[in-house]
Amino acid sequence: MIRVVLPAHLRTLARVDGEVRLPVEGQVTQRLVLDALENRYPMLRGTIRDQVTGRRRAFVRFFACERDLSHEEPDAPLPHAVATGTEPYLIVGAMAGG
Repeated sequence: MIRVVLPAHLRTLARVDGEVRLPVEGQVTQRLVLDALENRYPMLRGTIRDQVTGRRRAFVRFFACERDLSHEEPDAPLPHAVATGTEPYLIVGAMAGG
């Protein structure tokens, strides 16, 4: 099971408390995790990534094992600790402004 931590506004939208646990088969990638998340919680479609292009939304960031994975390829394998459920995959709302 993959552990996913959502920002508060997406937890509210998906009506979940705490982290989400998702089964992901095969090599664990960002694309597969986000596919599983959107399949289980269809109300999140389009909030994390564009529905047409599949690209990450500008103010959403991805982290795992203290690394920013936001600019990694969607099909690159996630760290082993995430794939085994030891560490969570973090989806974070980025902040902007001056």
